[in-house]
Amino acid sequence: MKQPPAVTAEEIDALVRRLHEEAESSGYHLNPDPDFTRELVRGLLINERRYGYWGCPCRLCSGNRSEDLDIICPCDYRDPDLQDFDMCYCALYVSRKVLDGKKKPAPIPERRPVHRPTAAVPAGAPGTVPSGLPMTVWRCRVCGYLCARQAPPLTCPICKADKDRFEPFLT
Repeated sequence: MKQPPAVTAEEIDALVRRLHEEAESSGYHLNPDPDFTRELVRGLLINERRYGYWGCPCRLCSGNRSEDLDIICPCDYRDPDLQDFDMCYCALYVSRKVLDGKKKPAPIPERRPVHRPTAAVPAGAPGTVPSGLPMTVWRCRVCGYLCARQAPPLTCPICKADKDRFEPFLT
């Protein structure tokens, strides 16, 4: 198997800056340890080259985007992990307590189910959208953003997740 091209320090630095700006503007924080954060970002870039998406660098990706939707960074488990443990599973995202040094990062349990979800339910599948609505209400699986449209947006305006991270919203 051909190896993807090496990730450069410039690429890592650029993505760290981008993620930091996006996180801070959305009320999130990156890990304050610059070497640790750079290594995680390096893993995201490697996974992007291998699979075409930012699979969590601390989990094993299948290489099938629809099977890995729940672990594409930022993953579906980030917010519950931050709420319960002050950091996400890989500790790329941390709470204010960790950022301020009031709590140290520590291993947390894996939330990803053994039988993880596959692809999002297609729009119009039985039982997915209440009847009588003029449009489908789409929910971002990452941040919970809701919108009523014919199709989900290409990118979530809140967390920047891709279109395939949206699912029909159930009421």
